[in-house]
Amino acid sequence: MNLILFDVPKYRTFLKPLTLTRPVAGLRCGILTVGEKWEQRLGAEASFLTETYLREKFTTRYTEDNLYINASCLPDDALTLTAQALNTGESLYYGNDLVAYRTADHLDYGFEPGAEAGRKEYPAPVSFLRELPHLFLNNGREIGEDFALLSLSRASEKITDPHTALYGEDQVFIGRNVQVRAAIINAEAGPVYIDDDAIVQEGAIIIGPAAVGKNAMVAFGAKIRSNTTIGPYSRVGGEVGNTVFQAYSNKAHDGFLGNSYIGEWCNLGANTNNSNLKNNYKPVSLYSYALRELYDTGETFCGTFMGDYTKAGISTMFNTGTVAGVCSNIYGSGFQDKFIPSFSWGGKAEGYQPYRFDKAVEVINATMERRSLSLDDKDLAILKYIAGNQE
Repeated sequence: MNLILFDVPKYRTFLKPLTLTRPVAGLRCGILTVGEKWEQRLGAEASFLTETYLREKFTTRYTEDNLYINASCLPDDALTLTAQALNTGESLYYGNDLVAYRTADHLDYGFEPGAEAGRKEYPAPVSFLRELPHLFLNNGREIGEDFALLSLSRASEKITDPHTALYGEDQVFIGRNVQVRAAIINAEAGPVYIDDDAIVQEGAIIIGPAAVGKNAMVAFGAKIRSNTTIGPYSRVGGEVGNTVFQAYSNKAHDGFLGNSYIGEWCNLGANTNNSNLKNNYKPVSLYSYALRELYDTGETFCGTFMGDYTKAGISTMFNTGTVAGVCSNIYGSGFQDKFIPSFSWGGKAEGYQPYRFDKAVEVINATMERRSLSLDDKDLAILKYIAGNQE
């Protein structure tokens, strides 16, 4: 069985700007990315079926026995077993959504199973990532699902620091070489997963469900509220709740961030804050790349969604329901616009200007050099495509 995680075009577009630089399966929800969840459960290495400009980096591997899985689906044990049990030529649906399809055919992006495909209906509810708020709405439950999955095959290390307080210790997982000093970790309302080589500094508070990825750091005095994921190599301080950091991003200083999703290689300057609740308590509107306009999310709490490589200067204020694209440099007084396109430079008060591509790449490489990394040709080609095809 060959595992292929395919993007559904309409959902992929609704999940931009986070999917501008990756397939849907690359999004993190819970501890793991969607792709990692399916790989762990099926014991198979996944390839991806996505838009053409991403395929050099995110390739598709075909064989004569391909199990196509909808990358917007969040797996559980029962769904995994049902998808795995499909025979060649059979498809699995939940309502109008294709969940899985097993076939020898080598299909292309945007495919639909033919009428001859044996259709099965999945009876139980399936959780999907169909639009941006679904990422934080599902995050707490997915931390619990991933915690149960990952802790099956690993034993937790012990916290030996005498000044750290643990509550619900049986729901706290500590990886190898983790450093915790004088912190409070409360897993009574949900598990807390702290992965290998992570650091939790003095005075930090972590309330579960929460996850701290490999080589990530929770800064001293941080207040990490429930349903928060700090992805690998990220550094996070201040007050954060119901938020996902994809990886390699920094919010090292004070400031509030709630009901949000921050991509990779982002930086939020000191005292950057976002609003996640309107003063009138009405549902939050959010920009959609699919609709090319604001739409009513129906959510009372909704914060900021930031694409990869975007940075915010000190004391930047993001409005309720803000979408910021890829490779932007945002700063200035007052609340920023609710939609900031990719490759923008400036702020609402001063005005936004196009961010020169060569200068943006120069800053990205300077940022990545601090971690002994750099953009490769595949990443550069993706960014060139985004810069030349603004939506």
